[in-house]
Amino acid sequence: MNNPVGWFEIYVQDMPRARAFYEAVLARKLERLESPGIEMWAFTMEPDQPGAGGSLVRMEGVPSGGNSTLVYFISEDCAVEAARVVAAGGKIFKEKFSIGEYGFIALAFDTDGNMFGLHSMK
Repeated sequence: MNNPVGWFEIYVQDMPRARAFYEAVLARKLERLESPGIEMWAFTMEPDQPGAGGSLVRMEGVPSGGNSTLVYFISEDCAVEAARVVAAGGKIFKEKFSIGEYGFIALAFDTDGNMFGLHSMK
């Protein structure tokens, strides 16, 4: 069994400015991730080390500031957990969709209005 959090995202509107900020503050270069319709720059990851990976993201319709950091929970098939959201009192923002070679995600709101993500490879 994995730890429940597998990924985080920090949503931004001005990617060059955001990249410059985080690269300067953390003294690390970010790496471009190819994903259809989403601009993503990942914080360098060490696969054999503890902790979750993550990236800066610019995606149409998702604002920055406020609740603009997303936590992704790992699942076998994110459609399964997404199907439980409404019954549990939450709302679906975006049903399961492809993020290319990185698998699939679904985005939802919890009962307090916090957005979170579900990720799976199938």
